[in-house]
Amino acid sequence: MPNVVVIGAQWGDEGKGRIVDLISEKVDIIARYQGGNNAGHTIVIGEEKIILHHLPSGILRDDKLSVIGNGVVIDPKVLLQEIKELIAAGYRADETNLKISDRAHVIMPYHRAIDIARESMNGKGKIGTTGRGIGPVYEDKAARRGIKFADLIDPDSLSSRLKEVLEERNLYLTKVLGGEPLNFEEIFEEYSAYGRDLKKFSCDVSTLLNDSISNGQNILFEGAQGALLDIDFGTYPYVTSSSSGSGGASTGTGVSPTIIDTVLGIAKAYTTRVGEGPFPTEMSGDLEEKLRQAGGEFGATTGRSRRCGWFDAFALKYAAQINGISWIALTKLDVLSGFDKIKICVGYKYNGHELTSFPSTSHVLEKVEPIYEEMDGWTEDISNAKEISELPIQAREYLKKLEEVTGVPIYTVSLGPSREKIIFLHELFS
Repeated sequence: MPNVVVIGAQWGDEGKGRIVDLISEKVDIIARYQGGNNAGHTIVIGEEKIILHHLPSGILRDDKLSVIGNGVVIDPKVLLQEIKELIAAGYRADETNLKISDRAHVIMPYHRAIDIARESMNGKGKIGTTGRGIGPVYEDKAARRGIKFADLIDPDSLSSRLKEVLEERNLYLTKVLGGEPLNFEEIFEEYSAYGRDLKKFSCDVSTLLNDSISNGQNILFEGAQGALLDIDFGTYPYVTSSSSGSGGASTGTGVSPTIIDTVLGIAKAYTTRVGEGPFPTEMSGDLEEKLRQAGGEFGATTGRSRRCGWFDAFALKYAAQINGISWIALTKLDVLSGFDKIKICVGYKYNGHELTSFPSTSHVLEKVEPIYEEMDGWTEDISNAKEISELPIQAREYLKKLEEVTGVPIYTVSLGPSREKIIFLHELFS
């Protein structure tokens, strides 16, 4: 049985949670490897909609082990509320089916305060963060002033680390950002309580996963955000603060890249983006609003309207190249029903010349001209199709064209949000 990495192949919000939920029944362990509660994975089971922020999407499978890796950053208050709500909905989330890496870093109150204050100061130069402290906590991790999950669950260690860090963070908040200082005792008391509640989940995740692999179990590695938001390879500086690509699966869980067999990229049948940053295929006006409403393109975490555009095959080819994407799981094909014409971006022009590689700077990407190929659309409701042969010829031609221009075969096509609204074209787990 293969070990599979699932990544977003665009700018996030591609439907990763839904795909992970579907294929998690084929694996033993689901491991989330990066990001924090700035991501939201929406899963629809029957009439029930469940939104997960920290927890791996496999947590909804009662007989699977879900793991939060060291590459994830944790807001303990939000995580505890998420666990509480999941249990109230009738699902299981206890120390037997959920493990958290003792090396994961913790989002503290000053991280959120810094995040919000910076965005307010930046005005037109803002990145478009969720204000949840994700960037600042990753900064502290790199600057070696972070607080780990292992510190959170040990009051002595938490007290020591917090005293070391808070004085400096308060200086930055007050003297640079013009904010208010935070109180040590209040934070220590609150977060010590979170540590007591979460201690039972603590685990050396790297040892757990490597031992499991040695015992013949297989793992599904789940990322957040998308490949084009990767801190190194995304549209910098309009990116997230972690390695959202397939490479993050190793650094974010402590397993060797040699054990990864397949990378599954999730992509919408069109493209969306949340927040600031260049977006070459972005629509405007009534056409964009039609697509946004048809696709329900509003953030699961923030509720923000997503920017919408045509499928960007040039960007997806780049994502496939840097992540070794073997297959594409295509979501929301049904949303394109009712469009007379559908465009696919197959390349970019810059200063009159066609580019041969994806731009490395946002300065260039903001000025590129997308090269489109146009195809006939379809009017039929395709949401109840069970086989590819049941789709209208225009939809089948669209899928064929996407495979041709991206160079990546399509593994699944989803036609709606619920578990049964999906067509499998291939079998990854044999």
